[in-house]
Amino acid sequence: MGGSRIRAGRARPVRRAVGAALGAMLLAGCYSMPDSGDLQDVESTPRQDTQVRVFPNPPSEDATPTQIVQGFLEALTSDDPQYKTARQYLTADAAKTWRPELSTTVLADGPDAREDRPVRDDSPSDVRSFRLTGTRVATVDAQRAYAPTTGEYDQLLHLTRDTENRQWRIDGVPQGIVMGKSDFERNFMSVNKYYFASNTADAAPGTPPMAVADPVYVRSHVDPATQMVRSLLKGPSTWLKHVVRSSFPTGTALAKDAGALAPDERGKLTVPLNGRAAGTGLNRCEEMATQLLFTLRNLSPVVEEVELRAGKKQLCTLTQDGAESVAVRGSQRAPEYLYFLDKDHKLVRASASDPEAGPEPVPGALGEGERALRSVAVARDERTAAGVTMDGQSLYVGAMVSGGSLGEPVLRSRGKSEKDRLTTPSWDAQGGLWVADRDRERPGLYLLEKGRGEPLEVRTPGLDGRIQSVRVAADGVRIALVVEKGDQRSLLIGRIERTRPQERTDERPTVTVVELRSPAPELEQVTAVSWTGDSRLVVVGREEGGVEQMRYVDADGSTPDIPAPAALTGVKDVTASADDQVPLVAHSVDGIVRLPSGAQWQKVTQGSAPAYPG
Repeated sequence: MGGSRIRAGRARPVRRAVGAALGAMLLAGCYSMPDSGDLQDVESTPRQDTQVRVFPNPPSEDATPTQIVQGFLEALTSDDPQYKTARQYLTADAAKTWRPELSTTVLADGPDAREDRPVRDDSPSDVRSFRLTGTRVATVDAQRAYAPTTGEYDQLLHLTRDTENRQWRIDGVPQGIVMGKSDFERNFMSVNKYYFASNTADAAPGTPPMAVADPVYVRSHVDPATQMVRSLLKGPSTWLKHVVRSSFPTGTALAKDAGALAPDERGKLTVPLNGRAAGTGLNRCEEMATQLLFTLRNLSPVVEEVELRAGKKQLCTLTQDGAESVAVRGSQRAPEYLYFLDKDHKLVRASASDPEAGPEPVPGALGEGERALRSVAVARDERTAAGVTMDGQSLYVGAMVSGGSLGEPVLRSRGKSEKDRLTTPSWDAQGGLWVADRDRERPGLYLLEKGRGEPLEVRTPGLDGRIQSVRVAADGVRIALVVEKGDQRSLLIGRIERTRPQERTDERPTVTVVELRSPAPELEQVTAVSWTGDSRLVVVGREEGGVEQMRYVDADGSTPDIPAPAALTGVKDVTASADDQVPLVAHSVDGIVRLPSGAQWQKVTQGSAPAYPG
């Protein structure tokens, strides 16, 4: 009919199940068959959504242009591995040139499809066009990297009717795919693939490489293990590639006859590679296997061991336990203590694993109260701490050993008021200490290598505003900044690049934070932030006109599929460990509180400035 309009996503593709499998489910008691009333689902085992796959219907004979467009858009949200059914809605030429893997555009709702110049379906005209519109939420690029976006989506589908069989097909289609947010969340899942930090030239010989998480999205029900491996082999995302390396030789890919990858009954996954990996030495091969094991660690079924092969030759095998000794992930390092300031502004600590254990003074000058402190940061090895004095003017660093003294401050601010001086410091994975000076006349971001020496001013090209908070990721290549501009405080994530003059290796590096991006653009008043997990943050903030909230945000700007933390009022600080199994801790109107998994906030003690190592 004239004025045809389609809201994609309302009709669902059919769910096909093999009859024998359905019969087996009934015989196994997965469904009861009552004498009356509705069919009741009585699962004998937990439902595994990964086993439910959605397949589309092909175009019916004599389908109208409206039905062709509807069917095509629905086919994009299916679990059809190569979008073969979606291609059936295209002409032969369009099917050959259409590349769905180039991008995924995520809209707030499913794409709205309206006929561009409405005519009757039974019109003698052999061409039609439909305009697809919607509000953009995000895009996933060809590397599977997610990025929040805004603006309107407006693309055209062009249809033609074959002169011989009189069937309608799409002959003009935008590259990539498009779907609503709810369909995207059902069809795709976020996974971390892993590379190694390449900006660690100062690391001691024999130091294990630091693994860096590179979050990407893969299709949930379409052989995710193979997708993840292929994505890993193709290399890191564009944003991260300047600061990470892969141990896979350039050009390494799965062997042509690799097929679908799946672990055997013992959890061993065999990965056949092409000839580019042949001749790889044992140490490098184990690093390659470590990248795979870290990438596949949260997959179901679980991968416990990886065997790498090239041609008919075994290159190496490695278990998950072995991978933990080859490289370091931030989330491997469970903290021994939670640190905070007591009522006298001294540094104290309490067991991170035993909430019943009371606080004790930290050995050394910071715990003895040589200087009253307002904020602290503890190095990741839990041997050294840094503290900012009550007036925010001075930064001290001291070893956490009995009898240690502070000496002179390592950095001073000349800001005129307390709020215009030093931020809470943060330690990176290489033992560098980061802090921002909020001095309105001379604002800046500083790095003290190994926590001492002359502060190095960090370049921040493109930064528009004044830094209010600094948190460095456990991997040492990403940094979260809360930046104030006008009456707004926004969260930005930047990439840390380190370069040294090649002609003189003894010169200090140039350190730059580049390509700042916002993972939570809707939050206009961010008050606290902390890294948790390998690529996730917990953020406290407020949307325009909204109330304060605490939420999880992935570093790429996507929202993780996990519940938000329980509500907490009056949050002043929040801290989380890279080990996401350790409870969140916050400073609120009730003092120091912790959030055990699956529970509500619990008071720990009075105090302020809670901090896990980092």
